[in-house]
Amino acid sequence: MFTGIVEGTGVVRDVRTGRESVRLRIDAGCDIRDTRVGDSIAVSGVCLTVTEIAGATFEADLTPETLTRTTLGGLRPGDSVNLERPVAVGDRLGGHVVQGHVDAVGRVVRRDPQGDAWWLEVAFPQSIARYIVEKGSVAVDGVSLTVAQCVGTRFTACLIPHTVEVTTLGRVAAGAGVNLEVDILAKYIERLLGAYTQAGPGGSATSAPEGVAPPGGRSGQARQAGAER
Repeated sequence: MFTGIVEGTGVVRDVRTGRESVRLRIDAGCDIRDTRVGDSIAVSGVCLTVTEIAGATFEADLTPETLTRTTLGGLRPGDSVNLERPVAVGDRLGGHVVQGHVDAVGRVVRRDPQGDAWWLEVAFPQSIARYIVEKGSVAVDGVSLTVAQCVGTRFTACLIPHTVEVTTLGRVAAGAGVNLEVDILAKYIERLLGAYTQAGPGGSATSAPEGVAPPGGRSGQARQAGAER
């Protein structure tokens, strides 16, 4: 698990293409001395497994799923990437809960300066629109941001000077693709409540699954047991 607080920016040193996968070699821009082979590390918002490590350089493989769903397949030597190691139990949760499981690729619409800060506007697919809400959280290339405004399939967020300085979002250009991960809590809530909100035949709501109590009530089994008593 990550928190969307980038520790540093690394530089891609090598991209080796295999039959169906890609191996990246990245020079980390942060201290990774306690990182071991098999550990996870978020690379521009994508959770990858470290396969080799030498000093401040590590390697990781990109599977077909990762290449299809993220922007990492377009990386070239010299490109910068945001890096974050997993949060340790007991550490402060500085951003929000981030899994490193990208939901969609968005597109930067604009990045405009306003004083010392920058306004970032991102267009996203309709498929994740219901998860992005004003004042909610979203991870953009692994950076935890607060949604300032959301209209249709576009949201804006304000980048403070520190974020501009220490992440790749300070250099991202209009038209660039970015990895988006929505708040996992929203997806779980939607899944859990789905049984109570889905319309059945004739437009009526479906009943709760057997043995499961609807919000604020008891299940049919519980009511029957109460009646028998």
